[in-house]
Amino acid sequence: MLLPRNLLARYVLLAVTTLVIVTLMHANYDQAARLLGSVQGYLPFQRRVSYHPDDPKPVNGCFAVLARNSDWRALRASMQQLEDRFNHRFNYPYVFLNDQPFSDEFKNMTRSMTQAQVHYGQIPSEHWSYPEWIDTEKAAARRKEMHEKGVMYGGSESYRHMCRFESGMFFKHPLMEQFDFYWRLEPGVEYTCDINYDPFLYMKERRIKYGWTIAVYELMNTVPTLWDSVKRFMAKHPETIPEHNSMWWVSRDNGTTYNGCHFWSNFEIVDLSFYRSEQYQKFFDFLDHEGGYFYERWGDAPVHSIAAALFLQKEEVHWFRDIGYYHPGWQHCPSGDAWLANRCTCNPMDRDRTITSQGWGLCSREWELLPDTPLKDRRTPVSS
Repeated sequence: MLLPRNLLARYVLLAVTTLVIVTLMHANYDQAARLLGSVQGYLPFQRRVSYHPDDPKPVNGCFAVLARNSDWRALRASMQQLEDRFNHRFNYPYVFLNDQPFSDEFKNMTRSMTQAQVHYGQIPSEHWSYPEWIDTEKAAARRKEMHEKGVMYGGSESYRHMCRFESGMFFKHPLMEQFDFYWRLEPGVEYTCDINYDPFLYMKERRIKYGWTIAVYELMNTVPTLWDSVKRFMAKHPETIPEHNSMWWVSRDNGTTYNGCHFWSNFEIVDLSFYRSEQYQKFFDFLDHEGGYFYERWGDAPVHSIAAALFLQKEEVHWFRDIGYYHPGWQHCPSGDAWLANRCTCNPMDRDRTITSQGWGLCSREWELLPDTPLKDRRTPVSS
């Protein structure tokens, strides 16, 4: 049976395009990647551009790193990958923060990894200590109880200070106040694919507020009352919750319960106007006074994610599927055309590392698979 003329033309065009791509791959990989990206619509915009270290950047962004002096070896390995895969062409600055003064060894070992500007700062004591409304004896008893129950980091005091700092303090540091966007970097992480475009610029041009690459379910024994506090916040401050939001991702019953989904915030790229907004500031201040950072073990990841669900629409949150990323335990590895065009070294079939192939990674897949809901059909979450 003869094919319709328009369908036959499509097959011919597809065959010719495939032949051209294969030919270009042997001659010029980058040109093939750009063509493949334009055909598949998979890559944001693969264009090789370079920024001199002293040039003004199109986006006022930085890498923010919370680290201890002993982290410099693991951090150098992560910086080398980030520089090789991305920043040697873009030269975005680094901001290193520590609750203790940085050693000369740490500064020398990290500064030597990049041509970009580097800044080193100590966290103010009021950002890494107990607020006055916390009962420290009660907090110590709860840490002991959670440790005995085997809760991850349940007995750690410093981990709780870290989570509180990353939830609502880091962007208030004087070194961070000069920046509009930030990209979180941690010691020991790996970047396994080339990033030949500028994610900061990609977000700015599209008015994206929050970018992520891994989403998982929370350990609910670390946040047993977090959602109760969130509902109390919504009841007290209904004016902060826009009619259209992405609450559906963290609650499948219109805000009655929390399903545990959260963006794994050890990688996040954020428009800091989101964290500096009146909405987020009220949200963090409310949760801070609830005491769950110290009486339980609330993490910055669920706090950031629930805030994004409360205050942002799906179009303002972006999954960077083309960025290959590994944090000890789990990875996100692009597959298909993105894996080929981005020159990845990870293995998307490695089920022991690739989170989206496991039950824990269903949050990522649900974000992608759940269709966009027309704005007029989105419901405001319940307030009590």
